[in-house]
Amino acid sequence: MAETRRPPEVDRAAASRRAVEARRERAALKRDVSTRVISPQELLRRGLADPLSAAGAMRVTEFLTAIPAIGESKRDRILASLSISPVKRLGGLGTRQRNALREYLDTRWPERAPREGRSRLVVLAGPTAVGKGTVAAHVKANYPQIHLSVSATTRAPRPGEVEGEHYYFVDDAEFDRLIAEGELLEWAVVHNKNRYGTPRAPIERVLAEGGTALLEIDLQGARQVRAADPSATLVFLLPPSWDELVQRLVGRGTEDAEERARRLRTARVELAAQNEFDYRVVNENVASAAAEVVALAAAQQ
Repeated sequence: MAETRRPPEVDRAAASRRAVEARRERAALKRDVSTRVISPQELLRRGLADPLSAAGAMRVTEFLTAIPAIGESKRDRILASLSISPVKRLGGLGTRQRNALREYLDTRWPERAPREGRSRLVVLAGPTAVGKGTVAAHVKANYPQIHLSVSATTRAPRPGEVEGEHYYFVDDAEFDRLIAEGELLEWAVVHNKNRYGTPRAPIERVLAEGGTALLEIDLQGARQVRAADPSATLVFLLPPSWDELVQRLVGRGTEDAEERARRLRTARVELAAQNEFDYRVVNENVASAAAEVVALAAAQQ
C-alpha cells in the first residue's frame, strides 16, 4: 500500500497564511459593501470578472448579508426566489443565476446614471477624511483653468491654513450677516459644531465669464447647491475602502478618539448618499482623482 505523504510543514504554513489573508480580504469587501463604499453591483462585477479573487471566492450567502437591511432569513428567501444554492460562490454563478442576481440588485439598489444638461458648476463632496480638500488643492495647483471656491467658516484655522487661501475665517456675527444678506450660495453646520458656507459672488462671476467653478463642500452643502441650481454637476469622492478611510482619519491626528468615532458614524451616513450624485470618483491616488474630477468638469463644457 502506497504511503500517503503529508505536505511539507513550510507549505502548510504558507497555505494557512494564504487562507487567513483570503478571509481578511473577504471581510474587508463585506465591510465596504455594508458601509456603502462600493455598491453590491460592483462587488458582484468583481467576483464575476475574477472567480479566483477574494470577491469571486465569496459565498453568495456572505455577499447578501453584507448588504444593509438583509438578514439571514431575508437572505434565504432571496436565494430561494432566485433559485441559487447557498453554497454557491459569486465566481461560480451560472449565466441564469448571474442575470437573476443582477436584476434583483438593480431593482432594489439602482445605481444612479448622470443627469443630462450638467453645468460648469462642479460640486465635490464625500465623507469625512476622504481627502476632498487634498484633491481640491491638487486641482488648484495643477489646473489653473478651474476656479476653486474658497469657503467661509466659523471654525478656527488649523496649523498651516492661510486666510483667503484655504478659508475665510469669520466669527458667528459675520456669518449671520452673510446669511441674512443672501451672500452665500450654500451653508451648513458641519459635525454639529462649526458653520461653513460658499460666497455666491465669485462663483457667479466665474460662470458668467464662461469658466468652471469647483466647490469642495460637505453633503449638506451639496444638497443646497443642487436645490438652488439643479444643473450643477455633482461628484462624490469615495475612499478605496472603509479600512483606508479609518486609517486616514486616525493618521491625520486632528481629532481625539471620541471625535473620530463620531466622524466615522457620520461617514457611514454620508456614504449612503452617494447615489444622489452624478459621478463617483475613488480617491486612491490624489493626482489621478484630481485628473478625473477635471475631466468630468471639462465634459460639461
